[in-house]
Amino acid sequence: MSQTWSRSLTLRLTLLFALASLFVLLLLGSLIGRSVEQHFEEQDMDALSGKMKLAKHVLGKALTKPGSETMAQQLDEALTGHHGLVIAVVGPNGQRLDASTALALPPLLLNERVAPGNGPPIKWTNEDGLSWRGISATFASGHGGSPYIVVVATEMSHHEHFMSSFQRTLWVFMALAALAMGLLGWAVVRRGLAPLLTIKRQAAEITANRLNTRLPAEAIPLELADLTSTLNEMLSRLEESFQRLSDFSSDLAHELRTPVSNLLTQTQVTLSRARTADEYRDILASNAEEFERLSRMIADMLFLAKAENKQIIPHQEQLELAAEVADMLEFYGVLAEEKEIHLSVAGHGTVFGDRLMLRRAISNLLSNALRYTPVGGTVNVRIETQAEAEVQLTVENTGPCIAAEHLSRLFDRFYRTDSARQRTTEGSGLGLSITRSILIAHGGSVSVSSAKDITRFTLSLPVGGPL
Repeated sequence: MSQTWSRSLTLRLTLLFALASLFVLLLLGSLIGRSVEQHFEEQDMDALSGKMKLAKHVLGKALTKPGSETMAQQLDEALTGHHGLVIAVVGPNGQRLDASTALALPPLLLNERVAPGNGPPIKWTNEDGLSWRGISATFASGHGGSPYIVVVATEMSHHEHFMSSFQRTLWVFMALAALAMGLLGWAVVRRGLAPLLTIKRQAAEITANRLNTRLPAEAIPLELADLTSTLNEMLSRLEESFQRLSDFSSDLAHELRTPVSNLLTQTQVTLSRARTADEYRDILASNAEEFERLSRMIADMLFLAKAENKQIIPHQEQLELAAEVADMLEFYGVLAEEKEIHLSVAGHGTVFGDRLMLRRAISNLLSNALRYTPVGGTVNVRIETQAEAEVQLTVENTGPCIAAEHLSRLFDRFYRTDSARQRTTEGSGLGLSITRSILIAHGGSVSVSSAKDITRFTLSLPVGGPL
């Protein structure tokens, strides 16, 4: 359960959203608290500064014009109506001259070096637990003696009570706000991730029978457009691979069914009655031909399977294509003479590759050309080097053209064209597929074109050192 929660994108985003909101609220709460505290301090300073001026005035008047009233009485009258304010005067000898002798003043306020004027306020807590804020200043007597120290202080209990209540309210508000922001963040995240759920539901509906279904990119947010496009491309590749696999399975079953059916029928007929030794020998020879065809087909399929899984590693050696083609044309010379087909080779080119594999690829094209060239036709092989980077070997033959709709599928396994290219001899239908696999293994390619009663197969191989 905990692993599921830790992997939940909704929970992660919700927690991140809540933490970010809480961080912002804490900063805001701290700023508000400091602003309120600074406001109270400014209020106190205004009041303390005013009373400091009044205290200095009273002190100056008392020192220059002694009257019937004592200094303490004059200071008390100056504080009438100002609850929580205290004015203290300390004489040159350290004696308190005011009536507020019960208030214990911190030594820092009575330090002449610290209290040259209206400096920053000093906060302290008295023995009775009350908090005070005060300022001090010096006052010269005018007779050349030591200065007096005047202290003005205000009691801050009402400020502290307000701040304590305010902070409790602020903390409760921030906690509730953080909770609300978390819930809101969860709702926003769920809403924002709704397209992912839509993709999930639509992807769950795609089965082997519905690989043509695509995810609609129009209703998907821009941030998920690349993901949707990638998934659709993956579905296209899967559909193509699945279709090719399905076609291959059907074609393979069809190709294997014919020889197996022939073998089974011929065997059943043979066993239906007693036959002579010569008849059995003829039947076994016919069966051997079918077995050879099956053996070639299975070997070709294994070769293609290895090629598709990149398990074919060509042996590298330098080859002169003109010499290799000349040897193969000599081999096919007898068949060409029977059909009165003219064979020729022109050009030269050197490549690095596997001799047996390349000869097999070229042999497949020559065999294919001779098979479909009519009597009295020609088969020409042309070798050209393109910009010293690529060698092209072209096998062209005269005869009926291949329809344009078949050209792109000629290299598919077991693919059959129309009657214009009907096979005159039995074959496995894998020759062109094997040729393409050999060229791909050598870093090359194969292409075909057919027009004006001429069909061309072109092999392209890279020039240079080993691949």
